[in-house]
Amino acid sequence: MLTLYGTEIRSRLLLGTSRYPSPAVLADAVKASDAQIVTVSLRREASGERAGQGFWSLVRDLGVRVLPNTAGCHSAKEAVTTAQMAREVFGTSWIKLEVIGEDDTLQPDVFGLVEAARILAADGFEVFPYMTEDLIVAEKLLAAGCRVLMPWGAPIGSGRGLNNLFGLKTLRAHFPDVPLVIDAGIGVPSHAAQAMELGFDAVLINTAVAQAADPVKMAAAFAQAVQAGHAARQAGPMEPRDMAVPSTPVIGTAFLR
Repeated sequence: MLTLYGTEIRSRLLLGTSRYPSPAVLADAVKASDAQIVTVSLRREASGERAGQGFWSLVRDLGVRVLPNTAGCHSAKEAVTTAQMAREVFGTSWIKLEVIGEDDTLQPDVFGLVEAARILAADGFEVFPYMTEDLIVAEKLLAAGCRVLMPWGAPIGSGRGLNNLFGLKTLRAHFPDVPLVIDAGIGVPSHAAQAMELGFDAVLINTAVAQAADPVKMAAAFAQAVQAGHAARQAGPMEPRDMAVPSTPVIGTAFLR
């Protein structure tokens, strides 16, 4: 079981809820993924009164835990205000904290991120910060009160997978007891399996499922990949070798001239 802020979660796949072809497809994809946590943007909820109410009703009917996010915020102040509004709307102290610093890559503004995390943690929020794989940023976020970290694999929606394997492996090794969730950049199920094999605790997927030709089948594929990757990590995979090693023993076999 995965424990996030004292809550036990069975599924290690978190699913985003934006950009699906229809509400019905979203609902079927969530069910196929077996996800127990979905991310929801306050901006979408508030984008239209009737549309927002219908979307929120749909999410509640799915019986999943909601992780509101501060998507689209470009400053600590904006992110804090959005988080406070989300707590009122969704009735949860959980918040996926995003403070965007660069528009083309949607790279986090790590300075604003740490500032906002410190304010929100002091205000009773349980913060899930979207961050880079930087060790120093991770240290500062933990010191600010975060107990979960969400490093990116690659820029949001890029589908490029895990861009910086060295950095991600180092982050995992440096914080062995901190729940780490890969957020952003995952494009195909093999990327998710790779993240789990590296020892990450969960992955968050949105675009790769929502924009697939068949989101429901893709959600199911990601669910299987996450399970397989996690099981492989627990099984203890072999280390890569520079030279070939025969899989069939040669000691005791006949030697013919």
